[in-house]
Formats: sequence, structure tokens, C-alpha cells
Amino acid sequence: MEDLPKNKKIILFDGVCNLCESVVRFVIKHDKQDIFRFVSLQSELGIAIIEHTGFEKLKIDSVLLYESDGTVYYKAEAVFKIAKYLDGQFKFLSFFSFIPIKISNLFYDFIARNRYKWFGKKESCMISTAALQSKFLT
Repeated sequence: MEDLPKNKKIILFDGVCNLCESVVRFVIKHDKQDIFRFVSLQSELGIAIIEHTGFEKLKIDSVLLYESDGTVYYKAEAVFKIAKYLDGQFKFLSFFSFIPIKISNLFYDFIARNRYKWFGKKESCMISTAALQSKFLT
């Protein structure tokens, strides 16, 4: 974990999920302060980070936000923390963090359970363009 960038927040995402890929592209577009880096949950680095955090990799079906101090946010809490750093009107999403996490995770889990059915699934992780390559850790 010592090779991870210390000044960046790392978003771990489901690399074969079409919805997740769309969210990653959205975050990249609205990350005007260049705060985030991205790692697929299925990648070697993703698995290493998951093991380092203590999460069981078989139970990971969600976005994780990993900070350089070792703090990890999961599911809806991760979404709210990520939204806090986005530009413009998208910061408003962090306003919903006042909702008890158990309730917001129910909504999150409903979407997560249905994401492949509603948005589809790919056979492999997304391949970023040359311009976006620096945003992805391997």
C-alpha cells in the first residue's frame, strides 16, 4: 500500500458493471481538483487493497473509497464522500449523508442487486483512453 498515491483518494469500482463504468466517467468529468484515482475491484491492485482493508473480497459488491490514511468508506457512505469533492451542483448529493446509513444503504443495495439486469455487464474491465490513463492505478 506504500506505492499508492498519498495525496489522492482511491475509488474501487466493479470493472465489469456498465453502471459503475458510467459513474467512474461521471466522477472523472466532475473531479476538477484531480482528487480521485480509480482501481477495478477485479484487478490485482484492487484485490490487494481490499485484503489490506480487511473486507472479504467475496462480499464486495460495492464501491469503496480508500483514503491514504487507511480510512475506507463503503456503499452509500462512499457515494456521499465522493460527491462532497465533485464540482458544481453535484456536491448537493453529499447533503443526503444526514440520512441514517442503514436507510441509505437499503436504497444503495437495491440498485446494486439490480445493476447488471438494468445496465448490463461486460466480460472485462473498461479500458481507459490514453487521456484518462493517469486516473487509473494498476
